Amino acid sequence: MSATGLPPYDDANIFARILRGEIPCRKIHEDDHALAFHDINPQAPVHVLVIPKGQYVSVADFSASATDAEVAGFWRAVAKVAKDLGLEQSGYRVLTNMGSDGGQEVPHFHIHIFGGRPIGRMVPKAAG
Repeated sequence: MSATGLPPYDDANIFARILRGEIPCRKIHEDDHALAFHDINPQAPVHVLVIPKGQYVSVADFSASATDAEVAGFWRAVAKVAKDLGLEQSGYRVLTNMGSDGGQEVPHFHIHIFGGRPIGRMVPKAAG
């Protein structure tokens, strides 16, 4: 377990391999702190992933372990990508998943940006 109580970072995960250039991606943006690219299984007309360049398992790990410069640089990259994609006027959703209940599939912190159509409710209403 890491200092945050989460599993240790898996250097073989697909995003780590993309960052190392072992797997290609359709890159939109890259800077010192983040890489943004099109999702290979888009759930909306615009579906982009933004990942930090550091080895962070989740948003909890990132917020506990990243430097202030990494945190600021990452979130600035998220906003820049949305703006560059022309999503600011019509709107967009930013989403991250954490852990199995949250639907996290890749154990590397990442943000999804969805746009290009009305996205709908955040989650279905709870029954009862």
